[in-house]
Amino acid sequence: MSEVKQYGSRDIASAAIKMALTSDRHEEKQLQAEYAKKGIFTAAADYGGEFITSVMKIIERAVVSSKREGVISDSHVEEGAVAGAAREAISQIMPKAVGLNVGGKIGIARYKDHVSVAIFFGIGLLHLNEVSIGLGHRVV
Repeated sequence: MSEVKQYGSRDIASAAIKMALTSDRHEEKQLQAEYAKKGIFTAAADYGGEFITSVMKIIERAVVSSKREGVISDSHVEEGAVAGAAREAISQIMPKAVGLNVGGKIGIARYKDHVSVAIFFGIGLLHLNEVSIGLGHRVV
């Protein structure tokens, strides 16, 4: 009898980070299919703009893409978990990003009650960018 692998918060955080680091839609969909075979639901979304004005857009995109891809259901509890994890990820980057432009990708992963949101940030001006990743985790 084969044993089904159980994934924990570390595995799900890793999946979210990998989704946030995909370079294009093709790679994103390929990785999403690999995770789906393992029972891990994933989503990703791009974003960009001035940091302060982008915070709400980033959180909204995390929630909307999670619902669109079936990572979460249409319940305020699950939407709140994704929004809270996204907010945590953003708060980790805030000291570096205030007053500058940001752009990058949001990666979301879920397995059972673990939800992780990773946000890859390119922070800066023109081609003089700093790069960083913020990570948040919630239990639903």
